[in-house]
Amino acid sequence: MNGLVLTACQPAKDPAAGEAYSYSSSGFEATSYLLQSDQFGTQLDPPAHWAPHYPAIDEIPPTYAVRPLVVINVADKVAANAGYHLQAQDVLDWERQHGRVPAGSVVMVRSDWHKKWDDPNFASLAPFPGVGLGALQLLHLQRGILFHGHEPLDTDGTPTLEGEAWLLHNGYAQAEGVANLDQLPPTGCLISIGFPRFAGGTGGLARYVAICPPNWHHGVTVADTAGALLQHDKPLQWDTKLGYRVRA
Repeated sequence: MNGLVLTACQPAKDPAAGEAYSYSSSGFEATSYLLQSDQFGTQLDPPAHWAPHYPAIDEIPPTYAVRPLVVINVADKVAANAGYHLQAQDVLDWERQHGRVPAGSVVMVRSDWHKKWDDPNFASLAPFPGVGLGALQLLHLQRGILFHGHEPLDTDGTPTLEGEAWLLHNGYAQAEGVANLDQLPPTGCLISIGFPRFAGGTGGLARYVAICPPNWHHGVTVADTAGALLQHDKPLQWDTKLGYRVRA
């Protein structure tokens, strides 16, 4: 449920020797990262992103861990209208098929917008799909969800970002830049929520993993990845042009 995030990085150096750690001379390698912003890639927005009296990323409680997962699919509507925003009626239509949205769940809004990740102008594409304020208020105030997530990097396309403003100023978090929702069923899965706890952070890169029934046809099983991880045919090598390690 995550997109690949690239950030400025370089091989980490041994402070005593002034040389980069290397597999050949040091027996290991390390990486130095420069995080230009905590507001890009697959992320978790804490309320403090907009509202300083609400929790920052390191103040999110450990109950943000594993929750029931709901996926509401509006990809067909977005294909016909790139600026389509999830409406309260879409939530009610989903419930007619799948039952009431569970309290405490995480609701992901599938738009298939993540398939545009490779576009260098992804962050500025407009119009883009969003989540309407009415849908957000229904999900939070009437269904009691934990948070929602969407594939674009903003909640909505209104001039004031009214949906995002309402969420964060009322103490709700949200997931942004989510990917691969097209590989998930509308219900029946759990979601694990992982993120670094930057001190006083107003955002943070996140990893969302769907835990699906054993007969689901996407993903990997515990049996597939038991024990030691498998070796690759090609070793990691630093690519000076790309600025990160690749398997060449």
